[in-house]
Amino acid sequence: MDYLDKYDKLVKLLTEEFEIEGKNFNLKEDFEKFFVRSNKTAGTRIRRVMQELKKFSQEIRNDVQDYKDKI
Repeated sequence: MDYLDKYDKLVKLLTEEFEIEGKNFNLKEDFEKFFVRSNKTAGTRIRRVMQELKKFSQEIRNDVQDYKDKI
C-alpha cells in the first residue's frame, strides 16, 4: 500500500462508512448517537474505531520513520 492509499484510508475512517470485520461503522453518526442521544452501544463502536485508528496510525508512523531514515 503506498502513501496515497494510506491517506485515503485514513480519510475514509474519519469521514465515511467503512467495514471492520464484516460490520459497518460511521464515526460521525456514532459520535452523534453517543454524545447527543447517550447511546452506549454507539460508544462501544467509537472505541472500536479508535482502536483501529490507533493501529493504522502506528503503521503510518512507522512508514514515515522508515522513509525518513532513507533520506
